This record gives sequence, C-alpha cells and structure tokens, in this order.
Amino acid sequence: MLLLVLVEPAGPRNVGSVARLCANFGIEQLRVVAPRCDPLGAEARQMAVHGAAHLEQAATYPTLAAALADCSRVVAATGRLEGPPLPLQSPQEALKWLLGAGVCGNNPSLQPAEGAAALVFGREDRGLSNAELLQAGCLLHIPTSAVYPSLNLSHAVAVVLHQLWLLRQGQGQGELLEVVVPITEALEANLEKSLAQRGAIEAALADAEALLLEVGFLLPHTVQARMAKLRALLQRAQLTHNDLALLRGMVCQLRWACRRGVATGQGS
Repeated sequence: MLLLVLVEPAGPRNVGSVARLCANFGIEQLRVVAPRCDPLGAEARQMAVHGAAHLEQAATYPTLAAALADCSRVVAATGRLEGPPLPLQSPQEALKWLLGAGVCGNNPSLQPAEGAAALVFGREDRGLSNAELLQAGCLLHIPTSAVYPSLNLSHAVAVVLHQLWLLRQGQGQGELLEVVVPITEALEANLEKSLAQRGAIEAALADAEALLLEVGFLLPHTVQARMAKLRALLQRAQLTHNDLALLRGMVCQLRWACRRGVATGQGS
C-alpha cells in the first residue's frame, strides 16, 4: 500500500489539493500528522473536489513516528541542500527505491513481505526537522531554479506523484530494468531479506537508548545528538527484519548481563 503523509500542514487549501492529487495518481491513503488547520473544513473540501473521499478518510496522528509505524519503506521530501542527515536523491532515484526497484545510496530496495510504503512531506514554512528526516530510509529533493527554489507544498506533491505515477505505469521501464536485474538476483540469493517496519525500528532504538543511558555510554545532555548519529547509521544500513531481530536480541542480552552483574556484586 502506498501512503502520503503530511506533517503539520497549516493551509487547508493545500491539504485539499493534496487529497485531490492522491485521487489523481492512485495513492491509497492520506495521513496527516498534528495538522495546524482543519483538514475537513470548507476550504479543504473546496480544493479536494473529487478527492473528497481521501480527505474524509484521512487518518490523523499525533507524531510522525506513529503515522509511519506500519511502514517498511519511507521517502521524505526536503528542500534543504545543506546539512541533511542522509544523502539526497533525485525524485526518480528515490521513487524507484520506494517501489522496490532501485538503489538509495549504496542500498538496494528489497520488496518487504509486509508493511506499507510512504511519501512524507513537511510543513509549508520550514519542512521536516532532522529528527523527522531520520525516520526515512531515503531523502528526495526536487531540483529547481536557484533564483527561487521554494515550492508550494501541493505543487511539490504534484511533481513527485506524477513521477511516481509514470514509474508505476511502466514508463521509463528500460531504465528500471537496469536495477531490477541485480535486485532480482539478490532476492533469489536471499529471500529472507525484507525491510523492517518503522514501528519496530523505533522500539529497538528506544530499547538501545535506555540501555546505553543505563551503562553510561550516553549522558542526558548528549543523548539526542548521539542517538541521531546512531539512527542515521541504521537508516543507511536499511535494516531487514532479521537484522533488527539480531540487534534487539543483543540489547536484551546485554541488559540482562548488566543487571545480573550488578545483582551479584560483579559490576564495577
């Protein structure tokens, strides 16, 4: 299932326009995170037109993490050229990866056995924060004129969804075949590899953070910066279900060993 997620949209007309675009280009579901407007108000409905069903059925979430919990692949759009926490990809590169037929950085996308795929767009005024961008496996940037690079939210969504539609319809298939062949071989070599869902990754990171604080590797005043680096590392690794199970098992065993050492007087 393909989802589109809007984070804290402030303009109801933008929300309505995006709902219409979801209907235009076959996006199955619209999700809205902590909206700063009424996504079901008159202005939103006026712009949605025949996309009103997407608007009315849009689910609202308190945080981006909650909205992405069931997603295995996430692409986030950003207008920033300097300082993004992950490498920037062109729309075509990022969307091929989203569809399971491309490479993000050095990482192939392997079709997950379960979980949705999501496109995330940020606030009209300041986009997505670094912490939010780090919840994506791939960052998408739309090239524009340097004279005026900023795009309206709904216009950016239109550009990306049109490119996604072309890829889903098989246009540009010659280019897709170049990456599909090695990925198919990879799938045949290891059918167990499927990307972990965001909710499971967030839970594993929370467990790791608690353990690292407990053993003193993290300190309260450095935890945010160090966990951001760890999150970026894991995102670049494109964790599979098996990878994540291994990491969670290690964390659980380390916590048990640490607490057992303290209980038996063996801890330092």
